[in-house]
Amino acid sequence: MPVLVASDLDRTLIYSSAALALTMPDARAPRLLCVEVHESKPLSYMTETAAGLLGELGDAAVFVPTTTRTRKQYLRINLPGPPPKYAICANGGHLLVDGVSDPAWHARVTARLADECASLDEIRVHLAATADPVWVRKHRIAEDLFAYLVVERELLPEEWVKELAVWAENRGWTVSLQGRKLYAVPKPLTKSAAMHEVARRTGAELTLAAGDSLLDADLLLAADRGWRPGHGELADTDWTAPTVTALPERGVLAGERTLREFLRAVRSTP
Repeated sequence: MPVLVASDLDRTLIYSSAALALTMPDARAPRLLCVEVHESKPLSYMTETAAGLLGELGDAAVFVPTTTRTRKQYLRINLPGPPPKYAICANGGHLLVDGVSDPAWHARVTARLADECASLDEIRVHLAATADPVWVRKHRIAEDLFAYLVVERELLPEEWVKELAVWAENRGWTVSLQGRKLYAVPKPLTKSAAMHEVARRTGAELTLAAGDSLLDADLLLAADRGWRPGHGELADTDWTAPTVTALPERGVLAGERTLREFLRAVRSTP
């Protein structure tokens, strides 16, 4: 039976220049490979070693990129290795098959959202009314599924974030702060549901996962084994679970370590 590997991308496998955490002496810094260009500028990286490991993983398992990114944002990433047949975008709102969204899956997701939580419009109106232009740079709607703000992190009031989280919780939504982006995401919109669907389609009996943020917690809990890096929302709160390993590495080297762990687990599977 194939092994399914569902991994978050940003700050788990790929890293912006601000998130690399190259704390070693310059002469010992790893060689980097650019895997994403946006508006003619390099945006995301992994180590060259990690790139080789990802190529090996793509040959050994069903590798499924699993991201909160929109489809457009995901498709500009150029990952090493064989092109993944499946990818999970918009936090599970879109299941891509050979790069194209599965319409039946998307319809199932949107029907569930309509039944189980407050509308996106209610969330959007609340964010517009309460977020201060002093620290908000952009208001964004992603795939008509969830909302996020681009903020000046150092100016963002911690109390406002806590109040928003309580308000959203009462309406069936989750708030997650990742770098300069503050997400409001419906609770039924999950990476784990999409991962289970890919496992069903591929016949995978063993599922492995990795992620760094609150939005990855359900994915890690749903997988048979999971890993999280030493940075991010989950690390900041010391979040863990019996089947999840907390790695000590931070930054781009955590991505390399995560891929080694994936490969070790895949190769030890009977």
